Order: sequence, then structure tokens, then C-alpha cells
Amino acid sequence: MRLIFIGPPGVGKGTQAKLVKEYFQIVHLSTGDILRKEISRGSNLGNKAKSFIDRGHLVPDNELLKIMSKRLNEKDVKKGFLLDGYPRTIPQAQGLDVFLHQKNQKIDAVISIELDNKNIIKRLSSRRSCEKCGNITNLLFSLPKMEGVCDKCDGKLLQRSDDSEDVIIERLEVYNKQTSPLLTYYQKKEIIKKVDGSGNIDNVYKIILKVLK
Repeated sequence: MRLIFIGPPGVGKGTQAKLVKEYFQIVHLSTGDILRKEISRGSNLGNKAKSFIDRGHLVPDNELLKIMSKRLNEKDVKKGFLLDGYPRTIPQAQGLDVFLHQKNQKIDAVISIELDNKNIIKRLSSRRSCEKCGNITNLLFSLPKMEGVCDKCDGKLLQRSDDSEDVIIERLEVYNKQTSPLLTYYQKKEIIKKVDGSGNIDNVYKIILKVLK
């Protein structure tokens, strides 16, 4: 099973991807996680990516294509994969199609998780990340036992730079301009499945499994 999850930031792509990958026993590939690792290492790629992410912009296509092609050639993705946060533009999608065609592979389905902007802003501005272990919590759904402190390791909970309201609005504008055309792109391929992301985690998960069966 080879899947792509599409949707604006804050709709729960990452959360659902982790559940779905366990169900199908495939690898969850999150572009965001890969980029954050590079940023934490202070690599040239990470520094380049950070300059774009901090402004709510997408990392250039050519940089992401290099990263993802290398990752998709690794052994653990042979049984299948779930792409979360990639592709985000038509050129990225076309580059992915060329890469998979060369490997005699194809995408089985594209899951589009949908949610209105008001709820997206509310969700993202309430998200906190532990500076110590990286655990992410959302104040809307799960308040920490001690305010500002991670339940897992007692590390400090911080708001990511790209989760401030101004940057969220910018990210949504970028999404609507550059990423939403992917819906049309995959609709033409007749592999897109639209899912309402306004429900709780369990309900959205059940809907996704239903449309994939």
C-alpha cells in the first residue's frame, strides 16, 4: 500500500498517518519530521529549510525532491509507505510520479483531510512541543498535568515558531495557492479520497479506513 495524505496544516495528517501506517504495516514518511531533524543538526539543508519555514513558506521543490528520492530508495519502504506532507506542489507530484514509474510503482490512494480555517488556526495555535523529547501535545485536547511541562519527560513545552497565528495564516495562504491544486491533479487520476477532519481522532481514523477498503 502506497498512500499520500494531503490537507492544510493542523488537520491532523500526522496523527492519522501514524495510526494508518500501523494498520497497514507500512512506513510513515513525514517531510516535517525529516526537515526538523536537519534543522536540529544545523546542517546546510536544515538552515536553508528553517529560513523558509519560519516565514511560513514551503521549502523549494528541488531540495525536497532530493531528500524524498533518497529516502524512498531505502529498504524499509519496499512493503509500502505513507507520505505525510509531500508532495505539496504540482512539480513535486510530477517528480514523484516519474520516480515511482521508474521503479514500476504507483500511488494507491490520496487521502485529503479537510477542515475550515477557523478550526485550523485554533488547533495549531494551541499546539506545544517539548524542547527535550520532542513530544507534541495540544492544549485543546490534552492539557499537561503541570502547565508548560511535558508529561513524558518534564521538559519545557514551547510553541513552535511556525505555530504563531500570523505564521499560520501565512501557511494557509501558501497552501491554498500552491498545494490545493494537487486535489485537481489527483482527482484526474481518480485516486483521491476526501475525508472530513472535524471529528475526533478515532472517528476520522475509522472514516479513512472505510474509504481505503
